[in-house]
Amino acid sequence: MEHFCSSSQDKSYNSSNVTFNDNGSNEEVEFIYVVTCIIVCIGLPLTIVAIYAVYSLVRKDHVAPIYVINLLVSDLIQLSCMMVWVAFPEDSKACPVFIIYYFGLVASVCFMVFVALERYLVIAYPLWYRFRRKIKITMGVCVVVWALPLVYLLTLFFWYISKVSEILSFIFFLLPLPLLTFFLGGTLKALSSSISVTSDEKRRIVGMLVLVLLTYTLLFLPNIIWLMAKGARHNDTFDDLSSVFLRLSPLADLVLYVFMRKGTIDKLLASVCCCRMDSNDVSTSTI
Repeated sequence: MEHFCSSSQDKSYNSSNVTFNDNGSNEEVEFIYVVTCIIVCIGLPLTIVAIYAVYSLVRKDHVAPIYVINLLVSDLIQLSCMMVWVAFPEDSKACPVFIIYYFGLVASVCFMVFVALERYLVIAYPLWYRFRRKIKITMGVCVVVWALPLVYLLTLFFWYISKVSEILSFIFFLLPLPLLTFFLGGTLKALSSSISVTSDEKRRIVGMLVLVLLTYTLLFLPNIIWLMAKGARHNDTFDDLSSVFLRLSPLADLVLYVFMRKGTIDKLLASVCCCRMDSNDVSTSTI
């Protein structure tokens, strides 16, 4: 993930490993194309439905869905670009489409971190956070988060130097991993002392944090490894797999909606949760 578009001499993956591989075997190219078609056909309509459904959960003092909505919007941007690649595979390396996809990808990473941060604050600092969660403040944070990918892309644009862009990309995409790990660890540590959040809500929050961390570790980390190792050895198979993993992230984000709702997920989480929680807590609305 080092710069915007590949040079005309490079007919393999572009720098972010998100377009089709012209140098790969026909089977590999066909595999990526078919997988992308499936992702678009499943993810695009479900993401639109999920955005509408999560939007219905937004209330005066319930701001958590706002971050999830923005995360789904960033996924919608990625899926739209994938749809263009599927419809016009010969133009899969078009720079404007790639920049838009990359913008959505970076925004998705940013909102994953903020979803985890908001859930961590609910458990670790419930009283402090209760008096500071306002929709206006949350919307302001979202505007700033949407600006971060733009700043990042502009920085890469003006510092179009291979090593510099590689270092910036490596730092940017690796930083969320320790943050997400800290939020999950801090949440688990603070569970026993949190009394203002019900048991079901605690389980849903922990489930969301685990899902976000797993999504980033399983789907984004392979691309980071590719970025680190590509200078030493080029492996087309690993390139293909890391590209497919990145494209699967919008589908993984759809599961977050499940953790925003009460119902059968509570029974499932209750059966597998390793934390002892008081089952007699008064039922409240989803935070």
